[in-house]
Amino acid sequence: MKKYLTVFAVSWQNEFTYRLNFILWRFRNVLRLLMTYFLWRGIFVYSRNVFGYTGPEMLTYVFLVLVVQAIVLSAPSADNIGGEIGSGDLSNYLVKPVGYLRFWFTRDLASKLLNIFFSVIEIFILWLLLQPRLVIPSQMLSLTGFLAGCTLGVIIYFLLEVSNRFVAFWTPENTWGLSFLVIILIEILGGGMFPLDILPALARVALQLTPFPYLVYYPIAIILGKITGWELIRILFQSVLWCFILFLITKYIWNRGLKVYAATGK
Repeated sequence: MKKYLTVFAVSWQNEFTYRLNFILWRFRNVLRLLMTYFLWRGIFVYSRNVFGYTGPEMLTYVFLVLVVQAIVLSAPSADNIGGEIGSGDLSNYLVKPVGYLRFWFTRDLASKLLNIFFSVIEIFILWLLLQPRLVIPSQMLSLTGFLAGCTLGVIIYFLLEVSNRFVAFWTPENTWGLSFLVIILIEILGGGMFPLDILPALARVALQLTPFPYLVYYPIAIILGKITGWELIRILFQSVLWCFILFLITKYIWNRGLKVYAATGK
């Protein structure tokens, strides 16, 4: 445990080394929030209820997207995995008493903590400037379900990110293409651009067969009170199931990749 705390501390310090990358990442998220915010605010000028959402509920959803993405997604800290595999630097980890997945998960947590801190500041400043009417959740069960959903979302996103980076075992120069596709799918199918319950019922059922809505949409829907009771338990169970499935897939790709891995001169 102590060695992973050290990894966490070093990773936290490294986040400040590449300050420009971090600033651009935060600016991108704030800009997206502002675009979405003004789009929905313009829509609610002409209607008090759209797709079953009131104006305050939809604007609260928009603000919560920034929070949940900071918790679940944060910056793509696993970008270097493909480079380490392609360059042979992975060998340095294979001979050390650390688990490669646990090492990167610890680094990911350090990145998320920093992003959460800044997202709270950004939301506070935007709230002061925009003065939106927001819905404040009052039920402890909704808050508990939200935290549980975010925790499971963190694991799901990490496994998605790492597993597609492991493609570098076979195509070390082309991991960016698959990662870009995953990012686009998360934006559209994860609920980052709009709440998924505005889609037709058949589309919502189909999306539950993918891991994407468990990253952003379901945690927010839970805290807004859109998902309660047995449906809440079912969604959290499905999130756990996706964690298990993605873990098996990631371990399978990892084990197959090590069989073809070569690090000449390392």
